[in-house]
Amino acid sequence: MEQIIFHIDVNSAYLSWTALERLAAGDTVDLRQIPAIIGGDISKRHGVVLAKSIPAKAYGISTGEPVVNAVRKCPHLTIVPPDHAMYEKKSHALMQYLSNISPDIEQASIDECYMDFTSIAHLYPSPETAAAAIKDEICSRFGFTVNIGISNKKVLSKMASDFKKPNLVHTLYSREIEKKLWPLPVSSLFMCGHSSVNTLQKLGIITIGDLAKANPAIISSHLKSHGMLLWNYANGIDDSVVLSQPVKRKGVGSSTTLSHDVTDRKEAARFLLSLTESVSASLRSFSEAAGLVCVEIKYNNFQSVSHQTVLDTPSASTETIYQTALSLFDALWDGTPIRLLGIRTSKLVSADEPVQLSLFDLNAKAPESEKQKKLDAALDSIRNKYGQGAVVRGSLLSPPDNDSWD
Repeated sequence: MEQIIFHIDVNSAYLSWTALERLAAGDTVDLRQIPAIIGGDISKRHGVVLAKSIPAKAYGISTGEPVVNAVRKCPHLTIVPPDHAMYEKKSHALMQYLSNISPDIEQASIDECYMDFTSIAHLYPSPETAAAAIKDEICSRFGFTVNIGISNKKVLSKMASDFKKPNLVHTLYSREIEKKLWPLPVSSLFMCGHSSVNTLQKLGIITIGDLAKANPAIISSHLKSHGMLLWNYANGIDDSVVLSQPVKRKGVGSSTTLSHDVTDRKEAARFLLSLTESVSASLRSFSEAAGLVCVEIKYNNFQSVSHQTVLDTPSASTETIYQTALSLFDALWDGTPIRLLGIRTSKLVSADEPVQLSLFDLNAKAPESEKQKKLDAALDSIRNKYGQGAVVRGSLLSPPDNDSWD
């Protein structure tokens, strides 16, 4: 039987997921229906558009452009900062649902995956019927839409899902590339970036069909091995398979470019706490614990420094990671104004993995640890149900008098 691969891609994921969270929290305006973007604030340096609504796209706003440019195009644009911890949860729920349909899932990013449909194709009238049913069920179950591309080749399924959006199913089998793929501009080809497009256009290659029919030796002489990859993709040549075995994550981190240079330790501590809450929540959502914590500082002179330490016991506790990060910060910071702060965790283990405690742990730390786990779990539950802003630590509302966090 011919291989059948689906590529499932959430339509404007960050914006859709944020819109759903805000509606669930009582907001009466759907961000998807107005000119809106997910991205940095204008006051933040290097803020870029991470996702855009269809009305925002009508103003010529594109993903990846500076927020300040987007506002020039649409002065009444609504700008909402990203919530990466919430996005991780939405992504995890989607992947869990899709894994119940087919175990052969390869997650390509937070909002897209490949599904090897071959082994379950006999359960459905056709791949197109199955894809439409999956698409509609995702919309009904989760409230957001996806595009699904169908092909006998992995790369072609990816390109099919990028056809007209949103909430649609497209096919791009090898037999269809001449009709559906070749007329498109070469810039539409997967992995063909601006530099490659410029080089190909200088060679008179304007469409994907032009590239497919070009002499591969000429393409290779100008673009080396990447040129051959593009030539193969243009001809629908791709022998890669869906890698359903999940790749173990190496770490979880979060960073923020500050809206102003920070010179006060208490203010820096508040940012560290906010970052820690995001990182620790992500760890807990994946039932993982971190064995190493690293703090990164970028000064206003663009110098970057970092410091890390190994935890005595792997943890996903907000308190443990925060106090560790604060100690690292104190050992690292030299008083220079701070432009960026970041926290990274690594050496991840399963949260269920047994750990060996010392006598001191058993006598002193275990009760406090259990109490902290219950607190973290309660906060996670409230935020998952009512949104990230449903409960906020008092120390994040106003400058703290000390480094406690009640």
